[in-house]
Amino acid sequence: MKYNFDQIIDRRGSGALKCDALEQWYGNSELLPMWVADMDFATPDFIVDAIKERLEHPIFGYTIEPERYRDAIITWIASHHGWAVKREWICYIPGIVKGIAMAINALLKAGDKIIIQPPVYHPFRNVAAHNGFEIVENPLLVDSNGSYSIDFDHLERVADKNCRLLILANPHNPIGILWQRETLIRLADFCHSRGIIVISDEIHSDMALWGKRHIPFASVSDKAAQCSITFGAPSKTFNIAGIVTSYAIVPNDKLRNKFFGWMEGNELNHPDIFAPIATIAAFENGEPWRQEMIEYIEGNIEFTIEYCKQHIPQIVAVRPEASFLIWLDCRGLGLTHDKIVELFTQKAALALNDGAIFGTQGEGFMRLNVGTPREVLQTALERLKTAVDSL
Repeated sequence: MKYNFDQIIDRRGSGALKCDALEQWYGNSELLPMWVADMDFATPDFIVDAIKERLEHPIFGYTIEPERYRDAIITWIASHHGWAVKREWICYIPGIVKGIAMAINALLKAGDKIIIQPPVYHPFRNVAAHNGFEIVENPLLVDSNGSYSIDFDHLERVADKNCRLLILANPHNPIGILWQRETLIRLADFCHSRGIIVISDEIHSDMALWGKRHIPFASVSDKAAQCSITFGAPSKTFNIAGIVTSYAIVPNDKLRNKFFGWMEGNELNHPDIFAPIATIAAFENGEPWRQEMIEYIEGNIEFTIEYCKQHIPQIVAVRPEASFLIWLDCRGLGLTHDKIVELFTQKAALALNDGAIFGTQGEGFMRLNVGTPREVLQTALERLKTAVDSL
């Protein structure tokens, strides 16, 4: 491999949320951080070099959008996901969670409701609630094998006439589901027929594992395209979350004009100087790095699953189909959820995401970030084994 994903980089003191906020969030700055969804791998050299090249010019004034910016996005999505995106469909957004907040403020009115599908990425709930909208839950179904699916029968029952927007995690966070085409078509038919806008968060789309393919929601049918806003970014894949590189894609003219017009009116659609540079570098030069990173992540996932089977059978690591996040089923420990959290933080000295933040359906679960060198991951799992053995 050309790139060294085994390199251990000390991030403490760099302002990294993952490390330098441990005291604030967990009350212990010495925990091993396996929580925030960025990776501990060096940002690839072709992105760093592109930024350095721009830094050689001594003036950082107002900038225009580079001509290659939208071309890079369009070409990447076409080659990786088979979706033909038009230039006018694209707009920069200053972060995906911020984009969700902006979309609901631009498109919804008082009394409208927002559907989420827990257990799901917790900012979906937070941003809806903090902007004063009622949340309607459509929890995922889970079968005896631990497989999750959308509960369409329940969705039919809870989606009343005031439900105007559904936030979809595609791929799913925290479980790592790659939604199948049939599921997305059915969801599109349902939402289009009721005038429900679908915001599809596809930030993990370029991290499909084991040769699987991500399917963009808007690509599955004309109905899907006409009722949806897609959010994407190279930030998760290329570990550049600190450079805000998000974008929105809206095929529907009416929806696009309203949302993009609101963005433009509030001057929120202009990227900073480095976001387009990083995006172009990632999408034009990043495929070899992405392939090696995916292979390394797959190895970390396999390592985690096998380690749990052999040494901590009370904890089941749910195999994700995408991303570097693993949903850990800890219900076999026979502990209350609070005691599970205490086991991880106080006995194992690990900082993971508490499954309950993703909804009550996440109680008994924890979310583990394996986007880290294998040695660090092994240390974390050994700490967890020792903690479980002490029960």
